[in-house]
Amino acid sequence: MLTIFLQAQPQGSSSMMLIMMGVMFVGFYFLMIRPQMRKQKQEKSFQETLKVGTRVVLTSGLHGRIAQVQDDGFVIETLSGKLKFEKAAVSREFTEARFGDKAKAAADKTAEKKEIDTEKK
Repeated sequence: MLTIFLQAQPQGSSSMMLIMMGVMFVGFYFLMIRPQMRKQKQEKSFQETLKVGTRVVLTSGLHGRIAQVQDDGFVIETLSGKLKFEKAAVSREFTEARFGDKAKAAADKTAEKKEIDTEKK
């Protein structure tokens, strides 16, 4: 019985199997894990660069303007009032796509004005 099992497995197949497993792991890393890590890093940097006055679209489809930036989230001003959302809920920036450079300049002025008001207090 033992001789049947020894004859069924050729000599070099175990090393070939380890090489194939290694190639599969490297392939999964470059095709799945690495792009996901890059996407998470871009998303985090996007959320950190948002400032007051920026128009955003949330993952739920809600459109609004950032009224306050807090440690754990944003206060979004919508037509129905002010609502607090987590930073992860912001899907994309809508300011430049719809309103162009004019809205970006207005957002910068608003941020500068709030900084000056804060310094005066």
